[in-house]
Amino acid sequence: MNIEKKITDELVNTKFPGTDISFIKEKSIKKITVDESEIEIKIELNFSAAKQVSVIKNIIQEKIALLTPVKTNVLLSFNVKSHLVQQGLSPLKGVKNIIAIASGKGGVGKSTTAVNLGLALSLEGARVGILDADIYGPSQPKMLGISNEKPASKDGKSMEPLLAHGVQVMSIGFLVDQETPMVWRGPMVTSTLEQLLKETNWDNLDYLIIDLPPGTGDVQLTLAQKIPVTGAIIVTTPQDIALLDARKGLKMFEKVNVPIIGIVENMSTHICSNCGHEEHIFGEGGGLQMSEDYHVDLLGSLPLDISIREQLDNGIPTVVSGKHEKITAIYSAIAIKTSLKIAALNEDSSNKFPKIVIQKS
Repeated sequence: MNIEKKITDELVNTKFPGTDISFIKEKSIKKITVDESEIEIKIELNFSAAKQVSVIKNIIQEKIALLTPVKTNVLLSFNVKSHLVQQGLSPLKGVKNIIAIASGKGGVGKSTTAVNLGLALSLEGARVGILDADIYGPSQPKMLGISNEKPASKDGKSMEPLLAHGVQVMSIGFLVDQETPMVWRGPMVTSTLEQLLKETNWDNLDYLIIDLPPGTGDVQLTLAQKIPVTGAIIVTTPQDIALLDARKGLKMFEKVNVPIIGIVENMSTHICSNCGHEEHIFGEGGGLQMSEDYHVDLLGSLPLDISIREQLDNGIPTVVSGKHEKITAIYSAIAIKTSLKIAALNEDSSNKFPKIVIQKS
């Protein structure tokens, strides 16, 4: 067996740090050049982890060092690919992958998860957008500090997304008075959200995060059927009542053949800011039990912490605030796992085939 084959075989079994996910596919290894003084290996990974470049290079070099003492130079790049969506739907123009953030009920931190996940993916080098699909209670404009801005339109038919902390954003909150109640029935809600999704000029996104309305009713089911979703993340708390509804949300996506990327558990523990006492005030281990019951990953568990709320109220979410490294690290780990899980899904190859045009001779 030649050295190139040995290197390939060694690398394809490599797990990403902190996970049990093999992150180097054989097709990710673009080129291996071997001479007496150096081995040069070119790798293109189908996920976002720009902050982990040195870690990944060290892992690769250590793996190859087990096979040969020759110095190894690793050329590493990232290129997120588009993945398959529900049958009968096509990927959205300008968007490679749509991630739905859902919960069976409100008040479990779904919007908080959506905004911090989006920002964490962006900090890993991905091009990210956030669509606030919660028509009845749009919160992303406030959370991102752009609640007083309005989207522009260059042609009078479509809208340009607003920019906040490096991500593209669209919300019904930009278009209506925030104090006006949205007394709309289901069909009007779904029609409006389809317009927001399809009439926004998303600019070459790797990931579009959709903050869905809470619940599992007609609106949520219709959106899950009409939006070309790559995968869904279910947000819950450890509380039994929240878990009951979260399970319904998970089953809803399974029914429409949307892969479940994983579960995020919010408010898993509370640490007193005065004495440091830790207490599981909403229960313990509920998210983990749900992940085991449905054979999906628990992407991460987040504490109930006053700083998360304070930073969102100020329009500077935790991940970009620079004020809470421990919580930021949890969101960053969730982002990496999300990106890895999506990379493992089947790629969409519809744009690789030539279009056949029949012309009259």
